[in-house]
Amino acid sequence: MSIEAIDRPRVDADWLGLTGARVLVAGAGGIGGACALAYAGVGASVAVVDRDERALDAIGTDLDATGARFELIRADLTEHGAGARTVATTVERLGGLDVLLHAVGINDRRPILEFTEDEWDHILQVNLSSLFGLAQAAGRHMVAQQHGRVLALSSVSGLLAHHSHGPYAASKGGINQLLRVMAREWASAGVTVNALAPGYIETSLTAGHLAKPGKREELESLVPAGRLGTPDELTGPALFLSSRHAGFITGHVMYIDGGRTLV
Repeated sequence: MSIEAIDRPRVDADWLGLTGARVLVAGAGGIGGACALAYAGVGASVAVVDRDERALDAIGTDLDATGARFELIRADLTEHGAGARTVATTVERLGGLDVLLHAVGINDRRPILEFTEDEWDHILQVNLSSLFGLAQAAGRHMVAQQHGRVLALSSVSGLLAHHSHGPYAASKGGINQLLRVMAREWASAGVTVNALAPGYIETSLTAGHLAKPGKREELESLVPAGRLGTPDELTGPALFLSSRHAGFITGHVMYIDGGRTLV
């Protein structure tokens, strides 16, 4: 029997069910930017919010090349009310909101004893409080429409006790538990809430650290896969958890780390 004659299951062109979905991505660079392009590539309409005008311009150029419908929103999500305003703008411009991905984060690699309270507050505000404001506003909309997907980037640092990651690790652990509570509260309304927890990924957030002598080799030695990840390796998990196939998956932290959390 020839290969051509073998019956194969047919895959719907819109297998994920994301064609026409209205997606809001917070974070124009790195993983957020890669995911925005992935959503556009499967037929979704995408709004991207960031406070960095240059990052927005760059992702706008890339999104324009896909031919997808997109909107760029400049906002500082650490400001009170910015999350609600951003969701309202997205709903107005895209005609609704089906998926939220929060991919905003900063890190400052220093021992805990070196941080001031203001520095602690800043990291928690950027990483965790911005998620609360944005996801709460998105959740209100999604619960009312009885459908939605909320995703946020966590980190292996939310589980592992990395040296010199105190505020960052605390914010990621907070993200994990915040999303679990949201998942519990919104499940009956058809809204799923999950976290993507990357391991060591090459992004603008890690570039400076990886450039230090020996750091790349040190981190690679901790990963069973023997290498660092790329932003594109987060896009498949993000698309799946946003899709119609993930309607019974909620409250989970998906580790995408080459096995880092196994050792």
